[in-house]
Amino acid sequence: QVQLVESGGASVQAGGSLTLSCRASGSSINWYFMGWFRQAPGKERERVAHIVSFGSTAAYTDSVKGRFTISRDLSKNTLLLTMSDLKPEDTAMYYCAAGRSGILRPDDIDYWGQGTQVTVSS
Repeated sequence: QVQLVESGGASVQAGGSLTLSCRASGSSINWYFMGWFRQAPGKERERVAHIVSFGSTAAYTDSVKGRFTISRDLSKNTLLLTMSDLKPEDTAMYYCAAGRSGILRPDDIDYWGQGTQVTVSS
């Protein structure tokens, strides 16, 4: 069993930066595909970024490429999402997720965090 706890969400102005953290317990995150997802009010949850297990290969949705970076701090068993040049359309609840065999399909995901709110004002 893996527990995921996100933190770092805040209200910021457009153009600002934030780093979200997802601290895991119960198992090393290195064993898992890890991802950040977000859901804005009235919209479906979307995958923002993900990183493969036992590696650094990452992928991003087009709207955040060049602005967001996903990474792992294995010393703290924590997944990070570094966000810069934030835009109002980045406003959403951000969730981290872990999947032992993948992260691209809903059925791949074994664990979800509870979410952390990011609000970007213009």
